[in-house]
Amino acid sequence: MLTSDRSEGDGVTNGNVPIGAVPPSGEAAEIAPPSRLADVADPSPQDVQAASMIAHTIDAETLAGVIEQQEPPDAADTLEALDEEQAAEVLEKMEDEIAAEALAEMQKPLATGVITDLVDEDPAYAGRLLELMSPDDAADLLQALPDQPRGVVLASMAPETRRTLAHLAKYDRESAGGLMTTEFLALKADMTVPQAIEYIRAHDLPEDTQTAMIVDAKGHLVGVLGLQRLLLAKTAQRLSDLMNAEVDFVRPEMDREHVARVFDRYDYALLPVVDRDRRLLGVITFDDVIDIIREEQTEDTQKMVGAGAVEAVYSSLGTKVRSRFPWLLVNLFTSTLAAIVVLQFEGLIGELAVLAVLMPVIANQAGNAGQQSLAVTLRGIVLDEIRPGRVAHLLLREAGVGLFNGLVAGALVGTGLAVIGTFFTEGASWRLGLIAGLAMMGALTIGCFVGSAMPITMRRLGFDPATGSTIFLTMTTDTVSFFTFLGLASMLSSWLLQQA
Repeated sequence: MLTSDRSEGDGVTNGNVPIGAVPPSGEAAEIAPPSRLADVADPSPQDVQAASMIAHTIDAETLAGVIEQQEPPDAADTLEALDEEQAAEVLEKMEDEIAAEALAEMQKPLATGVITDLVDEDPAYAGRLLELMSPDDAADLLQALPDQPRGVVLASMAPETRRTLAHLAKYDRESAGGLMTTEFLALKADMTVPQAIEYIRAHDLPEDTQTAMIVDAKGHLVGVLGLQRLLLAKTAQRLSDLMNAEVDFVRPEMDREHVARVFDRYDYALLPVVDRDRRLLGVITFDDVIDIIREEQTEDTQKMVGAGAVEAVYSSLGTKVRSRFPWLLVNLFTSTLAAIVVLQFEGLIGELAVLAVLMPVIANQAGNAGQQSLAVTLRGIVLDEIRPGRVAHLLLREAGVGLFNGLVAGALVGTGLAVIGTFFTEGASWRLGLIAGLAMMGALTIGCFVGSAMPITMRRLGFDPATGSTIFLTMTTDTVSFFTFLGLASMLSSWLLQQA
């Protein structure tokens, strides 16, 4: 059984206590120190106080003192509730390290606006905040800044930091290089255990460091070593004897979505990034991958409807217009195709007005069915579940789903029209119901097939499978639905117009 042996100096009862068990209480039991337990679902007192201050009046210095006691993500939420000038003013009243942590947690469009305001007032302070951030966070913010303030901020930094951030910023934000951080522990393979421990003590490392990258004299990655094994090793041993020489790595040009899939598939906590000569460039950690997964999900959702992939809630007006308007023009063109189909049957619609009522019903059902297939297929692509040899089987299965659902929905519509025609209006009839049911069955079958085939085809052509997929799917389902329904009604118009 696992046991916990702690000394009296730890303030915990001595003895072998099974992990997860509660020590017995009594007069002889040692009194534990006061706990500071908190339910993560409840706001902290500082969160409540900050929200109350913002709702009434804002005193920058007092609010800064409250925000300093919040967790960085909560501090970022508080700053985001202010306008950019107020947020910049409050940050200037905070301790630099805490201010940097809060700024790094803010949404990028708001954070870049705050930094731009700080650059106008005090470029050196803006640069100092970026220097205190982790290198990957600072590089992301630098990439998001306009050219002029970016140059001013870089000029205010120490030369070594400026070179590091400029090096990271040169990588595409969508790549492993743009995701990696240079804040990691690297040790030389020829170090002894005491030398390595002394090196670690002498350097300020991130608190969550658990693994050391082992490199040779020229900076080539040769292995990895867990700090626990290092601390338990004999003093005479060298790191080359302790390290694990079987190391997985990624190249800086790898797409970050692929990086996320690799982390998810193999449960990595950390992966090194190396160049073509296997020189160590940086590392990617699991917390960064969580951010990727969230961002990729939102990007795919936005791309599906023609919104910009990098657009955020607080992006500028210009950014929003540039990312959306081109797709609105595409949608205007594609929707015209469906309108042209309807125009070809203008006479029939004028003669039997109930057709105009049923057209959107069939098109809506086909569009919804296609969206379902599209969403499931996109998920399969993102999770790398779709195998090339099984694509045909997938498409046939989706078409089968559309056929079955269309048959059931068509039967309901047909029955409904028959009932309406019998008891309420002469415009509807079982004949029209039969045509509408057949049209719905065909439209849903094609909708599901196209919804599944479209992202697969886009990917094979080298495009992002999510880009504009909803727009093109809607064009297809509307056009097919209108043409199928009105075409059948036109072919059987003489029979249709007969009274049942």
